[in-house]
Amino acid sequence: MPALLGPEPVFPPVELALREPDGLLAVGGDLSIPRLLAAYRHGIFPWYSAGQPILWWSPDPRMVFLTEDGVRLSSKFRRELRRSAWSVRADTRFAEVIEACAKTPRPGQRGTWIVPAMRKAYGALHDAGHAHSVEVFDGDRLVGGLYGVAVGAMFFAESMYSGESGGSKVALAALAHRLREWGWPLIDAQVENDHLVRMGARTMAREAFMRVVGSQASADEAPASWTERFGTLEAATLSAA
Repeated sequence: MPALLGPEPVFPPVELALREPDGLLAVGGDLSIPRLLAAYRHGIFPWYSAGQPILWWSPDPRMVFLTEDGVRLSSKFRRELRRSAWSVRADTRFAEVIEACAKTPRPGQRGTWIVPAMRKAYGALHDAGHAHSVEVFDGDRLVGGLYGVAVGAMFFAESMYSGESGGSKVALAALAHRLREWGWPLIDAQVENDHLVRMGARTMAREAFMRVVGSQASADEAPASWTERFGTLEAATLSAA
């Protein structure tokens, strides 16, 4: 049985997570900033549907992108990017990105796990400088993006969407590009799926993942807006990344 959480932002060891369903560790608690940050620092994330209690997960293995390798883009897509006028920024449209992610249909999934309570909680994390959005623009029009949580020098991706074909790929590739420049080695992608594998994600044993998280999440990186630090990245740049 998964652990039942009390009022304090404390979690059981991830080694106690269930094998079936893979990674279910705990039930209950809240989505306060202290609890969410405690969860991410220990390789745990919330994932539940409307009508369910809050469920906390730490699957084994974990799906990750190595920023050194970047994101795998097809030759055809790279050729398209060379002619693209899209640009990528961060933390200028967080609420719009998370709303778009919540409304994007997912294969084999009814409704969304990004319920109103989750949107409110991650909005508070964003206001506190911990949650970030990466946004793809065609002029001033948002055409794709992603959001996630940064703790120390570790990024935990939560969801992405495409308003136009390729929008989410550009957001993810731009994120990997910037994090590689900053010396952040991993993007947590949580759970394996075919789409992520095609873009170059790989599995990592939870024990190895937790060693990286322990080191990176404790790095001296103050929470802040990424708008200035991320800057503007022209999508065409990613054609050669």
